[in-house]
Amino acid sequence: MSEFFATHFSFVTEPTGWAALATLIVLEIVLGIDNLIFISILTNKLPKELQKPARRIGIMAALVMRLVLLATISFIVQLTQPVFSLFGQGFSWRDIILIAGGLFLVWKATKEIHHTVDPEDHKESIVGETVQLSLAGAIVQILLLDLVFSIDSIITAIGMTDHIAIMYIAVIVAVSVMMLAATPLAAFIERNPTIVMLALGFLLIIGMTLIADGTGFHIPKGYIYAAMAFSALVEGLNMLARKKKKAVSEA
Repeated sequence: MSEFFATHFSFVTEPTGWAALATLIVLEIVLGIDNLIFISILTNKLPKELQKPARRIGIMAALVMRLVLLATISFIVQLTQPVFSLFGQGFSWRDIILIAGGLFLVWKATKEIHHTVDPEDHKESIVGETVQLSLAGAIVQILLLDLVFSIDSIITAIGMTDHIAIMYIAVIVAVSVMMLAATPLAAFIERNPTIVMLALGFLLIIGMTLIADGTGFHIPKGYIYAAMAFSALVEGLNMLARKKKKAVSEA
């Protein structure tokens, strides 16, 4: 037991280990926001009684997927090795997965924006009639994006630390935060229709970032999240202004 502790949990006696853990937890939570936004928008399309189970299943699936991927770190590292070249640019399995996930996310967000702008065109709904009636359909779509975000998350964790225990703890904490925040976030999005359009804009940005990353054009995530935070701040001020105006008109 002592040998196991010394091997896997030696970081608890090192300040740098705790610093790495705290940094990775924050990073994993921030990376989880992308996944959480998608889950919230998609599950809000389901009947009320299915929304909470779908969110829980989707987030638990994300946790299981991340833990399984962590258990196969040697395989995950190999995903970054180029498997073919195109126009002088090498592409790995990670790149292929990111590009596919980015295209999927852009398509989903674009379809939902179209449906929001033209609500009469029900045939163009992002999830379609089948998924609106099917919990399984929503879970399948959540799992597809979970896979993309999980691989990106685990590769980021591998780049941050060599301690597997730190990676496991950070992932479990981050997904636990996602679980706690999922229902309040989904309710907030549902109560504020303008937030839906903003969130869809975020998904477009995230999708394009995944595609760019997969094709070798790395965009620092700090820039992306700063832009998203600024947009959210502006929308928050707009919501506050509308609330104040409504209170004055009712007075």
